[in-house]
Amino acid sequence: MERLNLIVDADDTLWENNVYFDQAFAAFVAYLEHSTLNADEIRGILDEIELANSRVHGYGSLNFGRNLQQCYRKLAEREIAPSDLESVKGFALRILEQPLELIPGVEETLAYLSHRHDLTLFTKGNAEEQKTKIERSGLGEYFSHAEIVKEKNVESYQALIDLRGISPESAWMIGNSPKSDINPALEAGLNAVFIPHSTTWTLEREQLRDPEPRRLVILQRFADLHNVF
Repeated sequence: MERLNLIVDADDTLWENNVYFDQAFAAFVAYLEHSTLNADEIRGILDEIELANSRVHGYGSLNFGRNLQQCYRKLAEREIAPSDLESVKGFALRILEQPLELIPGVEETLAYLSHRHDLTLFTKGNAEEQKTKIERSGLGEYFSHAEIVKEKNVESYQALIDLRGISPESAWMIGNSPKSDINPALEAGLNAVFIPHSTTWTLEREQLRDPEPRRLVILQRFADLHNVF
């Protein structure tokens, strides 16, 4: 088989991530105890805050804590004490303490793929937080390069292509997010493998583009990459 460039997402592709943010949000809703808004309505308000702030501050647990505090200031129906804001921030900080849980089949599949193809880890978020996750995962040895960016858009994919000297026609982006992993990669000329995750963040969901069928593969498990590459 031709040696390909495989570009792999990290959060919710290689290891669990958003489930811990969901747990923090559930704790926030319980603490807020809003008299009229349900969890979905609160989530919608928080999504608007996160969408606006991500353009300035980016992603990660610390920024999520800041967003929860802003949401609390907006929705709290009681006098806000400094201790309230610290408690709200604490829900996000607990994410950093969670064990790093690899998704089943990931390590075995990476070991297999790394002998056959060139692997690049491509993730977005807080650089130090993402570096720590990579170190804790023990998966760094399977990748020839790791790139952490503030946002994964067409421009960042094109920059990665130039940096790594990648031929888009023989390269594949592998990930769980239509917004960050699949659609911009396809627009940048890459092929893509979509592996959906049940807890993908709301703001990472969007309609998949409709490219030539051969350029987009949809799998149900990371381990299924054995059958493609």
